[in-house]
Amino acid sequence: MPERRRLLNLLTPAPIHGNRSSLTCRFKCGDACFHAVPNTSDNAYFGDIAEAALSRRGVMKAGLVAAGGAAFAGSSLASFVTAPEAAALTTRGRLRGLGWTPIAPATTDAVETPDGFDQDIVIRWGDPLFAGAPAFDPHAQTGPKQETQFGYNNDYLGFLPLSKNVELMCVNHEYTDEVLMFAGYDAANPTREQVEVAWAAHGLSVVAVKGNQGNGKLKPIVGHGHNRRFTATSEFAVSGPARGSQLLQTSADPSGSVVRGTLNNCSGGLTPWGTWLTAEENFNQYFANGAAVTDPLGSRAIRRYGIPTGETERKWERFDDRFDLAEEPNEVNRFGWIVEIDPYDPTSTPVKRTLLGRFKHEAGTAVIDRRGRAVVYSGDDERFDYLYKFVSRKKVNRSGGFRGNADLLDSGTLYVARFTGDSPAAEIDGTGSLPSDRQFDGVGQWIPLCTESESFVPGMSVEEVLVYTRLAADTVGPTKMDRPEDVETNPVNHKIYMALTNNTQRGTAGKAGVDEANPRNANKHGHVIEMTETGNDPAATTFAWNILLVCGDPADPATYFGGFDKAQVSPISCPDNVTFDEHGNLWISTDGNQLGAHDGLYAVPLTGRYRGQVRQFCSVPTGAETCGPWVTERRVNICVQHPGETNDSTFENPASHWPDGGGSLPRPAVVTMWQNGRSGAPKHRGE
Repeated sequence: MPERRRLLNLLTPAPIHGNRSSLTCRFKCGDACFHAVPNTSDNAYFGDIAEAALSRRGVMKAGLVAAGGAAFAGSSLASFVTAPEAAALTTRGRLRGLGWTPIAPATTDAVETPDGFDQDIVIRWGDPLFAGAPAFDPHAQTGPKQETQFGYNNDYLGFLPLSKNVELMCVNHEYTDEVLMFAGYDAANPTREQVEVAWAAHGLSVVAVKGNQGNGKLKPIVGHGHNRRFTATSEFAVSGPARGSQLLQTSADPSGSVVRGTLNNCSGGLTPWGTWLTAEENFNQYFANGAAVTDPLGSRAIRRYGIPTGETERKWERFDDRFDLAEEPNEVNRFGWIVEIDPYDPTSTPVKRTLLGRFKHEAGTAVIDRRGRAVVYSGDDERFDYLYKFVSRKKVNRSGGFRGNADLLDSGTLYVARFTGDSPAAEIDGTGSLPSDRQFDGVGQWIPLCTESESFVPGMSVEEVLVYTRLAADTVGPTKMDRPEDVETNPVNHKIYMALTNNTQRGTAGKAGVDEANPRNANKHGHVIEMTETGNDPAATTFAWNILLVCGDPADPATYFGGFDKAQVSPISCPDNVTFDEHGNLWISTDGNQLGAHDGLYAVPLTGRYRGQVRQFCSVPTGAETCGPWVTERRVNICVQHPGETNDSTFENPASHWPDGGGSLPRPAVVTMWQNGRSGAPKHRGE
């Protein structure tokens, strides 16, 4: 293999050219970072544990062993000198499931993997899903064609078993890059045909895939009866307390119970009862003329959710009045929800679950508590926004599927999180330096916002709490976080892991300063928090937490890797999605690497002597983001989103030619990777 496989000196600073492009900012989130921070509420920081309603000692007496447990600061590994030495040492050290040599940071227009791994494209934008679907032709796309093909910018990825060697692959299509999709695209004057293609390229795909017994390849089964596409114009039902609310009623749907479309679906999760939860995230950017909304609460919500006051980037409002708030002021309230899909029933209608609140959802991770109830975690992906969870009132029917749990998520309690540090405020100085107890840690509280029948927010009804969840949460004092993205529960140790991607405005003039859960000013690299619910019960109302990773260049004193020797870790920046392998190792994908290399996928042991040793598994092509990691014993799967999305990239002059090579157009795609057994390296599942 090329010399790039050799591990480099990971402490050597890299040139900064891997930042998120302005093109990404335009189309992914509507230039969110260039607009005013929507959260202007005055939430106090409860930094002194003596002043908080909880105490660490009190939480531990309730049956909680705190999550901290820093690993040894040193290690028997002297350094990553050569790949063979590293592989041998990690094998002797019993890194279960991680018996491969980390790759060096890369800037190639390819998916780079460790020696001994093969890879293949599962499916790419435009590939047909249904019998009779046309072959992909980027010069002749139409809305009806795109509706029969795999959508654009795949993000969340999950697999549900269907039959022997066949699985249902569930994929989100977050957003579209019109500049890269259409020849001669004029951003000021998009055509109806281009808009209709974009509507059809958004949304969701369910694809039956068949595994190969001899390797890790997955092949889509074109025309399979379970294959489905949901788009920006598909029908979605509404359930829960906000169903029928006046706040959701429009001229096309005076009942407030049926929505056309789902938008900007980012992360998500599969449920223990066999359904798929998908998260509507940056929905705000699609709706124009927010200034036309004048009622007091609605006007506050326009500002709090970052709705454009004038026209939008994509100009969809020119082609459908529902995207123009001057015509349909309530249409925006019908987006920003968790949506539940039944992939096993090709005739089912997806449901927007209003009791889980409305905000820029990232993740929809469902687990079952000790009493058999459903618990769903979700972050609100915005600078200075919050972490939420929902606890159902009813018990899960574990074998009932979608129909047996049809109203499970329609009754229960919605909570928002407050994090409290256990160090003196003076020791959290914004530099990222550890406090005297050598950890950023503390306890937390889940603050109730409402149930299906009762609001706990003075002056707001249940419907208002759910439709304007950000405004409701602002009043109860949760902790402003550094872009809380994916939140997942580890099936082995039952702790919760939250990726906080970054927040360069932390500590700037007029913005919230540091706290122990967000300890670094101008936090451009992000961090990862590890949480333990009291008694390891997901429905608990208190928890302990510690920061596992403070990301960035290991040579930077402001970084921290679970106490592991920083000379022996892969540099990591901007954590986004997280998942786990069968051994409980944490896997992290990144979005917007600020260290000069491309985004990638990283694995992190969570126990023993190697706790915190970040190990880079793969790197993605030019301009791309790593999304939706799904790790099993046989294979590692990722979504490669927005390849070629750089500042100067266009349809005519793309910055990437992945995955088809030559002079081809870049196409977002799902990738599978597996150990080929030819290198003599330890097996992926080995010790």
